[in-house]
Amino acid sequence: MAYREFVSLVHKSTKRDYLARVTQRDKADVAEMAIKFDYDYWDGSRETGYGGYKYDGRWRKVADAMIETYGIKPGMRVLDVGSGKGFILHDFREAIPDLEVAGIDISSYGVEHTMESVKPFCQVGSAAKLPYPDKHFDLVISINTLHNLYNYDLDAALREMERVSRGAKYLCVEGYRNEREKVNLMYWQLTCRIFHTPEEWAFEFKRSGYTGDHEFIFFE
Repeated sequence: MAYREFVSLVHKSTKRDYLARVTQRDKADVAEMAIKFDYDYWDGSRETGYGGYKYDGRWRKVADAMIETYGIKPGMRVLDVGSGKGFILHDFREAIPDLEVAGIDISSYGVEHTMESVKPFCQVGSAAKLPYPDKHFDLVISINTLHNLYNYDLDAALREMERVSRGAKYLCVEGYRNEREKVNLMYWQLTCRIFHTPEEWAFEFKRSGYTGDHEFIFFE
C-alpha cells in the first residue's frame, strides 16, 4: 500500500472562507440538502454542493497518470466507486477506447446525469455492496467518496474494493493532521461522516484488509 498523488494534479489549494461557510446560511440546513445527493448537491447553489458540476476535462490528467502508473491496457476493466457524473470514466475511455469501465454511485441524480459516453456502464448502488464478481477489475478507484460513509459501511466498502479487484486499487479521502485542519474540514464539508487523521485511516485500511494505494485531501 502506497501513498499516491493523483487528485493533487487537479486539486489546487484555494482560499476558502471557512467561517462564512457556517454563518452565511444555516450549515445544518444546507448539509441536509447536500446529503440527499440530488440536484442541490450537484447543480444547485455552491452553498449546498458543487454549484454546477460540469465536465471541463480536468480529470484527464488523473486518468492518464493512473493508466501509466498501473499499466492499464486495452481490454482491461476499471471500476469507479462513487462515479458521480462519470467524468473520469469518460476520460479513461478517451485515453483507451477499448477499455471496459463501470461506475456505481449512491446518487440517482448523478447516474441519471452521467455523461452519455459512459452512462450505459454506470448504475445506482452502494459502495458497501458492490454488484460485481470477485477479482473482476484490473483497477478499482474511489475518489472523495468513502469519507461519506458511516464506519460500518466504510469497513464493508473497503472490503468490497479488495474483493472485486484482481489488480490495483486506489482511493482518495478527506482527512486532517492538526486541529486547524480538523476545524476547517468540519466547517467546509457537507456530506462527510468520517473525520480521520492519516493514522486513523491507516487503522481502517489494516482492519478491513485493504491493500491498495491512497491519497488524502487536507483543508489547510
